[in-house]
Amino acid sequence: GQKLNVSSKTATTTKKTTATATTSTNSNKVVNVAKKYLGTRYVYGGSTPSGFDCSGFVSYVFSKSGKSMGRQTAASFYKKATKVSNPKVGDLVFFSNTSKKGVSHVGIYIGSGKMINASGSKVNISSIHSGYWKSKFTGYGRI
Repeated sequence: GQKLNVSSKTATTTKKTTATATTSTNSNKVVNVAKKYLGTRYVYGGSTPSGFDCSGFVSYVFSKSGKSMGRQTAASFYKKATKVSNPKVGDLVFFSNTSKKGVSHVGIYIGSGKMINASGSKVNISSIHSGYWKSKFTGYGRI
């Protein structure tokens, strides 16, 4: 696999940068970037704004938020993530046994028990603890 550069200090960009970034700023940035793609259609294997699947969406949003780690699967995100029980905005939410055995779906936590994720026909905001997702919930992770 790829080695992850955890130091954001060494990353240089040609875009405008704001003052020193904090974890909460980065987390909010992830969610703000994710929300730009609400309504983007679901495409299995998709990882661009022309169509996303769950992990393609998370990979793309993280990349646009300065946390690039290449295309990952839900299971590989789960392996990389530090498991947390009290999620913060921008953390990942994992679900198992959705399309296959084991961890098979990932979304981005946006607070208040909700996530933004690519599922069904498009990128949408879903409740984590009710309906379909409640029984598939696996846990939260921080990248």
